[in-house]
Amino acid sequence: MDEVLETAVEAGHILLESGAEIFRVEETMKRISRYYGVDEDHKEFFVLANGLFASGKTEKGHYAKVLQSRVQSARLSRVVAINQLSRQIEQGKYTLPEARRELERIRNTPEPPKLLQILASGFGSAAFCVMLGGDFQDTLVSFIAGLLLYVFVLFVANPHMSKISGNLIGGMIVTVVCLLCQKISLGHSLSHMIVGGIISLVPGLSFTNGIRDIADGDYISGAVRLLDAIIVFVSIAVGVGIVFTVYRHIWGGATL
Repeated sequence: MDEVLETAVEAGHILLESGAEIFRVEETMKRISRYYGVDEDHKEFFVLANGLFASGKTEKGHYAKVLQSRVQSARLSRVVAINQLSRQIEQGKYTLPEARRELERIRNTPEPPKLLQILASGFGSAAFCVMLGGDFQDTLVSFIAGLLLYVFVLFVANPHMSKISGNLIGGMIVTVVCLLCQKISLGHSLSHMIVGGIISLVPGLSFTNGIRDIADGDYISGAVRLLDAIIVFVSIAVGVGIVFTVYRHIWGGATL
């Protein structure tokens, strides 16, 4: 029974680290433990946005575990893999040792190559600029800004900076790139270029999950995720505003 609870907790921890909703984490843990024979009366799971708590009655006495989970970017591939695993466990396709080995494999799944992430940021920025109504030159500038932004994110911000300073400087980088391109007559709509360029920094999933958690009654977790998303929004806006303020004092006139 200890092994069953350990397996359920490990699955929940991976989901929580990967940005899954609170109800999904709790439901997955309950399904796994229920299938392997742990009664509802013999276990309790409590999940927050930055940690989970598990307790239960076992043959050896009492089981209790607390795991911390940092609020970080989403890894939807892991969420999908854990969801699929929990369904297959309920279908009887995995023994307990096999399920634990599969969880270990999912946890150790490597991130996409950095070059692929940089290209995805560039194309995502360009696509968002097109959605906003930007023309070809605006789209090209957003593509360049998205590429440079994610080079900064992967090699400087993530390993060496806090979330606030990383997003603030990221917003500054995108704004500087767009202003310089406009100065050399590349691009027409500054707002389209900047919004497209910074889209990779926007924590849309965290914001959406925060609202969903609150709607499901998980007020603490929802508030934490919303606060985290709002801090990112403010950091990006401050970074953009700083560059515009400096630009206006150097060159004068209205930029927007």
